[in-house]
Amino acid sequence: MDDYLDSFQALVSNAGYMDLWTLVVKFRRGLRLGIQNQIATMPYGRPADTNPDAWYRAARRIDQAHLANEAFQSVSRSAPSASLKTVSAQPPPLSAARLPLALLPPVTLKPPPTALSMGVPMDVDATRKARSLPL
Repeated sequence: MDDYLDSFQALVSNAGYMDLWTLVVKFRRGLRLGIQNQIATMPYGRPADTNPDAWYRAARRIDQAHLANEAFQSVSRSAPSASLKTVSAQPPPLSAARLPLALLPPVTLKPPPTALSMGVPMDVDATRKARSLPL
């Protein structure tokens, strides 16, 4: 990132660009796509499109974070702990999602329920009538 930034600033100085928005546009176009996207989509603290210095700082921060993350991942890949080796040496248990179709139990389909007959209509008022009758 530092090499790109140094080259960019030298070229901009030689070209005589003065418009801040143009500087940011040119800088963004030369950035690695991942860094450019990450800055452009920052939910808060995103540098203004007319503030090239803020873009330079943000690009450096993100590049350093990427480098630190890559270093962490390379170390953790090359030196797994003993407990991880024993766990990964055991075959994973079979699950129904991974079994071949021939080994899955057969599925029996139930027939759809038969339609109910219309039957005798219910007399909703019968209970009201029974309650209202004097005893």
